[in-house]
Amino acid sequence: MSFSADVKEELVKIDNDARHCQIAELAAILVYSGVLNGENHSKKSIVSRLDSPHASSRCLGLISRLQKRSPMQRIEDMDVSMEVSKEQILRIIKYTAGSMLVNPLLLKSQCCKRAFLRGAFLETGSMSNPKKGYHLEFVCSDLSQAEQITEVMLNYDIRAKIVPRKKYKVVYLKESEEIVELLNVMGAHVSLMNLENLRILKDMRNSINRRVNCEAANITKTVNAAAKQIADIQYLQKHYGFDQLAPGLRQMAELRIEYPDATLKELGQYLVPCMGKSGVNHRLRKLSELAERIKNQHGGK
Repeated sequence: MSFSADVKEELVKIDNDARHCQIAELAAILVYSGVLNGENHSKKSIVSRLDSPHASSRCLGLISRLQKRSPMQRIEDMDVSMEVSKEQILRIIKYTAGSMLVNPLLLKSQCCKRAFLRGAFLETGSMSNPKKGYHLEFVCSDLSQAEQITEVMLNYDIRAKIVPRKKYKVVYLKESEEIVELLNVMGAHVSLMNLENLRILKDMRNSINRRVNCEAANITKTVNAAAKQIADIQYLQKHYGFDQLAPGLRQMAELRIEYPDATLKELGQYLVPCMGKSGVNHRLRKLSELAERIKNQHGGK
């Protein structure tokens, strides 16, 4: 089962006893998946073609609880029809420029906003595997529906973006912190903890990789520097002679040739008297500068 399916499986099992929250969640599922039929009749029906088995299961459960009926055992072709009165429809739906939205009167309280987001995610939402990347989205029929979701999320300081995809408008989050907050708002606390554990493991792995890469880079830098120092000292030995070097520089040159793999700290401990890394580095730099001057005098040879 995918991570997205795990989240929806958890959301379906949430037991919400508040009737107003049940209505808000059911309205989100029906409105974001359905169409309105029977415009010329005293009674209308919201026909909801649910794409998600989790949404269909949740929808039937909410309907049965609100109407105090036993849930249907089977859904033919994932079709759910609910016949309600014109007055009830007007309580659930708001029309804006031809778009069917959940009536804002159902979303006044924070708990109902949470229920609305839960219902919208069950029907239109999905989430990528966090092991590969962070991406959560709602696929909406039009811009007004997408904007309704983003406006509700703003109540929890979750700033989603909207992007067109073919004939749809997609509300999406890519920041792991905002995805975690949304899971918390919707009530998917087990999935939230699983995501946090994955985030911790991923952060630890990235931190270890950065440290290893940094240490490898430092080792490479040290090896290259030592090779350059040895090459310069060998050039001095051949074209200048150690006898012409000052005693301190000569001692350093001989030690570097004798211990080519030694660090600056180790070289300093071999000196008499001992010397710190900065002092060792200063002498080696003096040797390299002298080698460069002699090379220039010999035309770079």
